[in-house]
Amino acid sequence: MSGILAFDLGASSGRAILGRLNGSRIETEELHRFPNDPVQVGDRLHWDILRLYHEIKQGLLKAKHAGVEPASLGIDSWAVDFGLLGPDGGLLGNPFHYRDRHTDGMMEKFFEEVPSSEVFARTGIQFLPFNTLYQLYAMKSAGSPLFDSAERFLMIPDLLRYFLTGESFNEFSNATTTQLYNPVEDRWDGELIRKLGLPASWFGEVLQPGASAGSLRSSVREELGIGAVPVVAVAEHDTGSAVVAVPALDRSFAYLSCGTWSLLGTEVDRPVIDDNALKFNFTNEGGFGGTYRLLKNIMGLWILQESRREWERAGVSYTFPELVKLAGEAKPFGLFLEPDDALFLHPGDMPARIRQYAERSGQRPPEGPGETVRAILESLAFKYRYVLELTEKLSGQSFGGLHMVGGGIHNTLLCQWTANAIGKPVWAGPAEGSAIGNLAVQWIAGGQFKDIWEARGAIRESFPVTVYEPQNADDWNEAYGRFLQVTGL
Repeated sequence: MSGILAFDLGASSGRAILGRLNGSRIETEELHRFPNDPVQVGDRLHWDILRLYHEIKQGLLKAKHAGVEPASLGIDSWAVDFGLLGPDGGLLGNPFHYRDRHTDGMMEKFFEEVPSSEVFARTGIQFLPFNTLYQLYAMKSAGSPLFDSAERFLMIPDLLRYFLTGESFNEFSNATTTQLYNPVEDRWDGELIRKLGLPASWFGEVLQPGASAGSLRSSVREELGIGAVPVVAVAEHDTGSAVVAVPALDRSFAYLSCGTWSLLGTEVDRPVIDDNALKFNFTNEGGFGGTYRLLKNIMGLWILQESRREWERAGVSYTFPELVKLAGEAKPFGLFLEPDDALFLHPGDMPARIRQYAERSGQRPPEGPGETVRAILESLAFKYRYVLELTEKLSGQSFGGLHMVGGGIHNTLLCQWTANAIGKPVWAGPAEGSAIGNLAVQWIAGGQFKDIWEARGAIRESFPVTVYEPQNADDWNEAYGRFLQVTGL
């Protein structure tokens, strides 16, 4: 029995998804799901990269035990984080988690050497304190001994692919997120790399999504008792894969990939690198087919996830549906948050930080989980409207609605409130957007789909899309004005 495998790694969990084509209809099956918990060691936060590699091999074994011989596989994950290889090809150290505090203040310090305007002109990437550029700068400033031995730089999917195949390539969609790739010149930016004091040889050949990236090495084949499965470099930034899976009818569309992070934007043929994009801190990340994703990061459901963890630490457990129900019962528009305030970036007691934000902004702190969750979800919906309107301005387009993909669409309250906030329809689906986009790129590479639009048509026919029409327009418009005033946006 044949099929292909998508390994989709998120900030909190990973999954192995089997994909099959039944005519032009896509069928998916989750073979393996596993947690992706960061590991705190002293005051440092790392990814458990070898555990993730182990889980990928478990996914391959489960495919084997299900009688499946994958025709190919692809891996997608979050952006910005990386590993370094030494002279013997071994991994040097544990990759940092992007929420580790070693980058605190590094972005501003780097701008003393290279102005932010020059960094943006060279890369078109938004300024986030954990971007790869500032992670490398932090390690260099701290005198990391890894730099004396390192010979290759690989992003997380690159690294896992390398473990599987022994081939070391960088992939386009993830390379562009590093703030070290020049999209105008379509290559690594040698000047920024030189300013970091790093050798250009660290940064290797960049593969476009859909390119062959080798096949399983002999040691993996022998260990698992499987064949030489081809490995495809998909759109390996999970948002890049999620955008592939947007079931859009029009060539001009806006999307929101909604999960731990929310990423809202549109697909463009060339990067938008101008004063307004710089002013509003938008980003231009690579996509499938040489396209770019003009978008902005929004803190997303991380604030809710961390709040739930804090309540669990206090001995009170809620499911997400229970929290959504409590939010729906709370009074509307009681507290407005700026989701991207630095207060909410790092792990910790999020309900306490929300109370701190309320007091700092002259608002009444929320009482209990219901009011807290309502404030989070309403504020996200309002921030989506703010970023959607900026996306229209920067791209010169007008969107008739918003496509939402990703696990966040299971939160029906957030979907409805987003429609209310933007005053336009929300089309929600598919939920496993990154995995489905991962599969789609593999099928395009294999010739099963002629192009991305044929793939999007198949996705549209294969997975349900729920339509949310806007409601209570006057109330939401009035509240949006207060949201802008309180947050200072």
